[in-house]
Parts: sequence; C-alpha cells; structure tokens
Amino acid sequence: MKKRKTLIDVAAAAGVSKMTASRALRGDKDVSQTNIEKVRQAARDIGYYGNHLAASLSSKRSDLIGVVVPGLSNIVYPQVMSGVTDALMGTGFQPVFGVTDYDPDKEYEILRSMLSWRPAGLIVTGLDQPLETRKLLADADIPVVQIMDCDGDPIDACVGFSHTQAGLEMAEALLAESRTRFGYVGCNLDKDHRAAKRKEGFLQALRKRQFDLIASVDEQGLSSVEAGRRLTAELLAGHPELDCIYFSNDDLAVGGLCYCIDAGISIPTKVVLAGFNGLGIIEGFPGKIATSITLRREIGETSARIILESLENSEEEKQKTVVLQPTISLGALAKGEN
Repeated sequence: MKKRKTLIDVAAAAGVSKMTASRALRGDKDVSQTNIEKVRQAARDIGYYGNHLAASLSSKRSDLIGVVVPGLSNIVYPQVMSGVTDALMGTGFQPVFGVTDYDPDKEYEILRSMLSWRPAGLIVTGLDQPLETRKLLADADIPVVQIMDCDGDPIDACVGFSHTQAGLEMAEALLAESRTRFGYVGCNLDKDHRAAKRKEGFLQALRKRQFDLIASVDEQGLSSVEAGRRLTAELLAGHPELDCIYFSNDDLAVGGLCYCIDAGISIPTKVVLAGFNGLGIIEGFPGKIATSITLRREIGETSARIILESLENSEEEKQKTVVLQPTISLGALAKGEN
C-alpha cells in the first residue's frame, strides 16, 4: 500500500517550511501570493489532499459548510447550490449538501449528522422548521443562514423573499389583465410551506377585490410536469369557464400547458397559466406561461458570503435579512396576445 502524502512532503516539494506550507494551503493573508501558488502547485503535483478530520478534531470547526435543501427534482436548488459553490471557490471552505425531500424528520437527522462534523456554518432552506430543529440550529454556535424565505423569524440570518408577497403580486398582475375566474393547482402543500404561503398571498389579493378561487386541486407528493398535466385536466374538466390557473410552481404549469395544447385550448387567450420560479423549461414555450422569476443563484452566493463575513468578522454586527424579491413576467399576456 502506498504511503499517503503529508504536509511535510508538500513543504519539501515547494521548498518552504511546514508552517508556511500549512498557512499557504489555508490562504492566510500573511503568506505571499507567490508562496501560496508554489505550495498549491506542489500539493497538486504530489497528490496531497490533507486530513480535514484531524484538523477539525484539533480546532473548534472544520472547513465544511453544510447546505440543506428540500429537493433536486428541478433546477431551483441545484442553481442555489451552484451559487454557494461559486462564492466558496478559492476560500478553502468546502460545501457539503443534504437533501430532505421535504421531510422534517429527515431534515433533523441530516442537520444532526452535519453538526457532528463541526461545520464552519450552515445554510438551511426555509424558516418553518419544527421546534426541535430550530433548537438544534440555535445551539450550534456557528453562523446559520436560512434561505428562500423571509416570512418568519430567522434563527440567525436569512436570504430570500416573501412568498406571501410573491403570490399577492402575481394575483394583482393577473387581475390587472382582467382575469377574474381563477383556479389553482398545487402539490405537496402540507410539507412545502413556501408554496402554501404563495397560495395564501394569492388568495389575499383576490379576496381584497371581492374575488376567490372557483376551484382548486392539489395532491401530496412532489410536483412534476406529469402531475401538472393530470391535475389541469381534472380542474378544467369540472370548470371549463376558468380564465386563469395559478400553479404552485413552473413544473406544474408546464404540465398544464402540455394538456391545454393537446386539448386545443388557446393559451393565453382563453386561459392564462401562471407558475413560479422562472425556470428555463418555460423558455421552450415562449411567452406561454406567466411566472415569478426568482434569483436562485444570487441567493446561494449571498448566503455563503454572509457565512464567510461572519467567520472573518465574528464581532461585527452583520445584516440579518437580505431580501431578493422575485420579478413577474406575464409573457404573451403582457404583449397583448390575448
């Protein structure tokens, strides 16, 4: 069995002391850029990868940043994760990811496992964790950033937007286009608290103008194009008079559009379909789906930077809440193609 390369080997290959090699690999400011580059190149040349577990045992934390997201079934959270990765590039910190599938018990176990590795910080989706999970996070004594929501009480910091406001603004935009007969299609609302908040905001705007949903269909389970197609068919079979359907996200809205195209229903002339997130998938149907465009990569980048700033300036008061509210696109409806 080959012997694993050590820090001493890196130092010898770079022609520096062991202490300088250690500082250079961490990117310490008191090491010249020349030495940093020389040491990192030497580490690459000899195949050195360090022992972060040992380092974490001898210090208060590791160089890991835990990132917990609810799912990977569409591009939303991979783009958030890409933003986190971009912000951490070159810092010496490494993101590690956990997926909860919208299961609060699974989320608790993932966080408990991550904390056992002494992460430098945590990025966690949402503000609606159960009490025991909130206590786990509050007692962690590390920077915690909750993302994708600001309707609630953050434990430490949060980066996101108001889902209630996003739903309300979409309803107001559709009402301004003289749509009055509304239906709703959703999935997983018992676990996806942010989608439930958007629906509530949408209803608030309708009721303020003396309107309401004519019909609503939803089911448990993760959203998908297939579910959107099936639920839209069910909704319109019972209520063909609808002139607008609000979906809990773009996946479902695309499924609704596929059904309407097959059924010969003109979109958006007869029925407006409105989703959420501004996913790239809707670009394949130019202008057909209204949506709220969320800043997913920016949310990931900002959350990681907050953790880095907190670690560097632990005594300074940091901004607790960063709001990156979505923008609305009405597609062809806004162009008068109705």
